Amino acid sequence: MYNHEPVELQPITATNKDGIRLYKTPDGNKYPSITTVLSVRNKKGLMEWRKRVGNDVANHISRTAASRGTKVHHMCEDYLNNVPINFPLEWEKHKKHFLPYCLFSQLKDSVLNYIDNIYAQEAGLYSDKYKVAGRVDCIAEYNGVPSIIDFKTSTKERNDKYNENYYIQGSAYAEMFGERTGTEISQIVILVVTEDGTVQEFIKQKHEYLDALVETVTEWRNQNETSSINAGNVSVDG
Repeated sequence: MYNHEPVELQPITATNKDGIRLYKTPDGNKYPSITTVLSVRNKKGLMEWRKRVGNDVANHISRTAASRGTKVHHMCEDYLNNVPINFPLEWEKHKKHFLPYCLFSQLKDSVLNYIDNIYAQEAGLYSDKYKVAGRVDCIAEYNGVPSIIDFKTSTKERNDKYNENYYIQGSAYAEMFGERTGTEISQIVILVVTEDGTVQEFIKQKHEYLDALVETVTEWRNQNETSSINAGNVSVDG
C-alpha cells in the first residue's frame, strides 16, 4: 500500500486555442502548457521527420504513441492510488490494452516500489514567475527523496542526450510546485519503459536545467508575443 500525503493545490482549467494548450489560473491568467512551450526546441527536427515519413504516417505514429502513453499513465495512477489492477481477470474488457498493460507491469515490477509518500498525481500546476502551466504525473518521494516523477513510454531505449526536454519539463514542474506550496523539490525522475520491456531510470537535478527553461520560455514568447496569452519577461532570479 502506498502512503499519501496530499498537498492542497488550486485547480486550473485547460483550453485549446489555435493549436496551443492553455491553462487558466485562479487569478484569470492564461498560460501555455510547458509541453507547448518546449515544442520550439525540436520544431525543425519534427518538421523534417514529418516530411520524411509523410503526414499520414506521422499522425498515426503520434496518435498511437499518445494513446499508449495515456493508458500507461492511467494504470500507474490507479496503482499508486492503491486501486487493484486485475487485467488478467478481465481479459475481454481490457484485451485491446494489452501492450499498455505489459508496459505498466514492467514499471510496477521494477521501479514503482521506489515511490512512496505521494503528494500529488495528475495535478495541475502553474508558475507566475515563468508564466507557464501544466499537469504533472506524480510528485512523491523516490527512494526517500522528494521528486518530480514522470512516466514515459517509448518504442526503443532512450539515449540520455535526447532527453533534455524531459528534464526541462520536470524542472518547470518543480518550480511551479515550489511557487504554489513553498516546498522545494530538486530531484527530477524520468521513468521510461520501452516496447521490449526495458525500464530506464534517469535522475537529474533541477538547477541544471533552469537556464534552459528560461531560454525556452523566452524563445516561445518571442514567437508568440502578439497572441492574447499573458506575456512578460522571465528570469531565473524572478
